Amino acid sequence: MAREDNRRDRRDREEAAPEFADRLVAINRVSKTVKGGKRFGFAALVVVGDQKGRVGFGKGKAKEVPEAIRKATEQAKRQMIRVPLREGRTLHHDMEGRHGAGKVVMRAAPEGTGIIAGGPMRAVFEMLGLKDVVSKSLGSQNPYNMIRATIDGLKKESSPRSVAQRRGKKVADILRKDDAPAAEAAEA
Repeated sequence: MAREDNRRDRRDREEAAPEFADRLVAINRVSKTVKGGKRFGFAALVVVGDQKGRVGFGKGKAKEVPEAIRKATEQAKRQMIRVPLREGRTLHHDMEGRHGAGKVVMRAAPEGTGIIAGGPMRAVFEMLGLKDVVSKSLGSQNPYNMIRATIDGLKKESSPRSVAQRRGKKVADILRKDDAPAAEAAEA
């Protein structure tokens, strides 16, 4: 009986969860050569986020495009990560991300800068909820590698609060003197 209640609660929580926005990044027609000729299918790459600091990506393959997109979206929702944002609009610090031959550089930006990023990276930042960021993709232009490198870099993001907690200090001790008033406001 308790197991059924847990399932019902989990299902209710999933339905009550905030609605996620999704962005189709790439669709690719793939073929398999068989005895009678070629069988075509589709591979989709989707980025999903709540635009409040959570983002994930997924890929799906199927005979039809809508089914491939649905599979990719479900996988993306399962693989979401949480990224701390500064003032809900930018990154806390500059970072690099790598995956295979793909390398991306992401930098925090002042208010009003906007999202300066190319294709697949832009989709990740928009779904994450970033408003001001400067980024550059170096190396691979493959959308799969670019997104994986971007997610790798975002996983390295740490907020002053988490660093202070890890070191056993106060947030004001971690930040530079000119950032201290902003830190006290963030702590409150």
